[in-house]
Amino acid sequence: MTYRLDEIDRRIVHALMEDARNTSAPMIAEGLNVSAGTVRNRIDRLEEAGIIQGYTATVDFERAGGRLTSLYMCTVPAAERERLALAAQSIPGVVNVRVLMAGRRDLQVVAVGNDTRDLREIARSLSELDIQIEDEELVQTEIRSSYAAFAPEGASPSEEATGLVTLGDGTEVFEVAVSERAPIVGTSVGDARGDGLLSERVILISIERDGQIVQPSDETVVRGDDVVTLIPQDVPKDEALEAFLESDRAP
Repeated sequence: MTYRLDEIDRRIVHALMEDARNTSAPMIAEGLNVSAGTVRNRIDRLEEAGIIQGYTATVDFERAGGRLTSLYMCTVPAAERERLALAAQSIPGVVNVRVLMAGRRDLQVVAVGNDTRDLREIARSLSELDIQIEDEELVQTEIRSSYAAFAPEGASPSEEATGLVTLGDGTEVFEVAVSERAPIVGTSVGDARGDGLLSERVILISIERDGQIVQPSDETVVRGDDVVTLIPQDVPKDEALEAFLESDRAP
C-alpha cells in the first residue's frame, strides 16, 4: 500500500536525509511552524509505514584501514531475485544489495574487503550461489545528498544530481531526480534519443519509481519524480542532466 506524503512529511524526510545525526525534532518543527511533538509523531508514522527504514552512517572504507570497495553487476533468474539478494547480503563483506526489476544486471552488490584477495573471495561466494557476475569495478568515491524534490519550495539545490559514485576507472555515475516540467517527462527513452533530447552516449542504468527499481528500455516513459541513475560516456555532466531538469534549473 502506497503512503502519500504531504509537505510536512517531505520536509521531515529531506531534513533527516541531510543530517539525521544532528537534526532534532524541534529544529525541524521550527522551519515548519509546527510543534516538535507533531514532528515526532510524523517520524513515528513514517517509520511504521516503512518509508524511513533506519539511520545509518556513511563510511569511507578507504580511510578505515585502506579497505577496498567493489561494485559487482550481476544477473540472476527473475524468479530467484529476492532469494538470491538475501543470500548475497549474508556473504561477509557485502554491505549493500540492490535488486532491479528486469533484464540483465538485475542485481547490484557492493562489498568491502581488506585487499583484492578478499574481493576475489566475495566474487567466488557470489558465483557459488549461481549469481552470474557480469562486471566488477572498484568504487573510488561515493557521495550522497538529500532528495531535492523534498526540499522547501523555492530552495535552490546545490547539486542537481542526488548521488554520485566514481568508479575505479574514473567513470562517474549520477542519480538525478526528474523535475515535473523537465523536457523528457512523458517521453519514451527511445523517442527522447531520436528527438535529440537524450544523447546515445548517456547510458541509463536504472529508474527508481514509486519505491521500485525499473531497468529502462527504449519503451520506458520517463515520469516526473523518477530518480534516474545514469552514466555520461564522454558527455559533459551538464549536457547529460539537462533533459531531466526544468529549463531554469538545468546546469
